[in-house]
Amino acid sequence: MTGKTCLVTGANSGIGKETALGLARMGARVVLVCRNQRKGEQALADIRRETGSSQLDLLIADMSSFESVRVLAAQVRQRSPRLDVLINNAGTAIVRHAISADGIEMTVAGNHLGPALLTLLLLDLLKSSAPSRIINVSSEAHRSARLDLEGLQSAARSESPPRRGFGPPPSLKWYGQSKLMMNAFTFELARRLGTGVTVNCLHPGVVATNIWPTDSPLIFRMIMAVVKPFMLSPKRGAETSLYLASSPDVANVTGQYFIKSKVCSPSPHSRDPKVVAEVWQWTEKTIGI
Repeated sequence: MTGKTCLVTGANSGIGKETALGLARMGARVVLVCRNQRKGEQALADIRRETGSSQLDLLIADMSSFESVRVLAAQVRQRSPRLDVLINNAGTAIVRHAISADGIEMTVAGNHLGPALLTLLLLDLLKSSAPSRIINVSSEAHRSARLDLEGLQSAARSESPPRRGFGPPPSLKWYGQSKLMMNAFTFELARRLGTGVTVNCLHPGVVATNIWPTDSPLIFRMIMAVVKPFMLSPKRGAETSLYLASSPDVANVTGQYFIKSKVCSPSPHSRDPKVVAEVWQWTEKTIGI
């Protein structure tokens, strides 16, 4: 990866930090994108100490805000003459009902729309750096999701608090929805781009990260506490991202869904031409591109 520039969102902890660390160890120039300045600086210092790399940069952005993502893209274009790998890793699972600054349900805004906007804003840079790669960190949670744009719009208009109870937070529905959208967007973008810029998505495994919020219902937190010791480490969770970013074996592979560094079939719903078209059109309209 020497001479290559890689950008990793959500790089302050978990899978994102391990991905940035792995790329730095391979000799790449790595741009870490973090939402929190202090945590980002700590991650930067940790990676610099562990690798000795002087090719590290830190940019601050909130992926749920279109304005913040546009500023980030402008900074990347100003600072980087090339971009070889874009890894859309940042993600969250919101428990409390929340709406983004742009009037979108927060989980979908941060997990799908922000990464989609960043990707499209950096496409020219990726094309001029070809062969280059776009990697979207998705989830098996997409399998249970069905596209529900009307429900999503209703959620954006609602100001009611989430239902309290013993099951998973109701807002986690939108987590699966956001990953379904990310996959459908990936497949359509790959179709439009061809192989000069490859686009793939992946499930990193069930990883013990801080994505799961601490204010979940009690029974959900109890279940998570029981299963967490059996989850993958963030280092293991980063393996497929690093494989897709660096392996010559996938240099010309595009429009695929990976698990454990192997091509797997995503849900048929995420490849349904009607669903793919609806996601693409809604995404373009909502982010203004």
